[in-house]
Amino acid sequence: MARDELLDPSASGDDADHEAALRARADQAADLPDAADPTSSLRPRSLEEFVGQTELKHRLSVILTAARNRGQAADHFLFAGPPGLGKTSLAGIVANEMEVDLHVTSGPALERPGDLAAILTKLGEGDVLFIDEIHRLSRSVEEVLYPAMEDFELDIVLGKGPAARSIRLDLPRFCLVGATTRTGLITGPLRDRFGLVARLDYYEPGDLREIVLRAAGILGAELDEDGAVEIARRSRGTPRIANRLLRRVRDVAEVEGDGRIDGVTARRGLELFGIDERGLDKVDRSVLAALCEHFGGGPVGLSTLAIAVSEPTETVEDVYEPFLIQQGLLMRTPRGRVATDAAWRHLGLVPPAADPALFD
Repeated sequence: MARDELLDPSASGDDADHEAALRARADQAADLPDAADPTSSLRPRSLEEFVGQTELKHRLSVILTAARNRGQAADHFLFAGPPGLGKTSLAGIVANEMEVDLHVTSGPALERPGDLAAILTKLGEGDVLFIDEIHRLSRSVEEVLYPAMEDFELDIVLGKGPAARSIRLDLPRFCLVGATTRTGLITGPLRDRFGLVARLDYYEPGDLREIVLRAAGILGAELDEDGAVEIARRSRGTPRIANRLLRRVRDVAEVEGDGRIDGVTARRGLELFGIDERGLDKVDRSVLAALCEHFGGGPVGLSTLAIAVSEPTETVEDVYEPFLIQQGLLMRTPRGRVATDAAWRHLGLVPPAADPALFD
């Protein structure tokens, strides 16, 4: 039986009341859309508005339609994939399609089982609970989540020692939507309790073009086909990056042009902000330049490469390397990181002869 204290005996009087009030206000703020956030209005609100991820949309449509027809809460969903691909947007879509409330929190914010219990007891029938970075939940919080997901019950212990007593609370049937960028860190028992585990893929340029055109219409920017294609081509397959580049190009068009975003204006704006024709930014090019110019193309260790570009090793490994590898510009070998011939040519350099013992 998963158990935990709903009340902390060590917290009493004004301290406990003050802490509870702070958490309540934080939870309410998390559930409200951020009006100051320029990207909040760009999020799609239905599956029809959501561009790309065709197979996933079809599966979601079937599951949500069946749940609505039965008058039941939707099953639990786990969305995995790199940042910026639409995991949070899909959680909002699930709530909108089911016409229920969305409650938002994150794994690092749920430090104690009591934090999760406070959120679960506030859910209404059929509500959607979205936990971002769910792989960062502590083991004690996970233990409370298991019976809540399966049996919609919450087992808690009040007090400590001989005076402790266990009670069981019934929860309304709810839908848990989890999002993670590190699927391998999700424990097996937690992953198996989700009714659908889906991974979001990087977007094709055609889908990104549609996303950019839709965002331009919402922002009131005058964007033509050539400008949309140019922005989509340099967006690294990520809608969040595409929307960000659109806003920066719009700034350039309004300040240095007539407000219209065509192909020429898009290229000028992207070059101004350091985005080249393959979508590489300044740090991406620094990684390749360090490999090619300082270390002769490699192989070189990750920590050495990170020091050369003045970035933490985790940032280089998790943020920059994946895209460079997908673009065929970087390789991970048993002896270290190696720049490919395409990386040399991208920097305008002549690639050296290949080392036959590189992969030995």
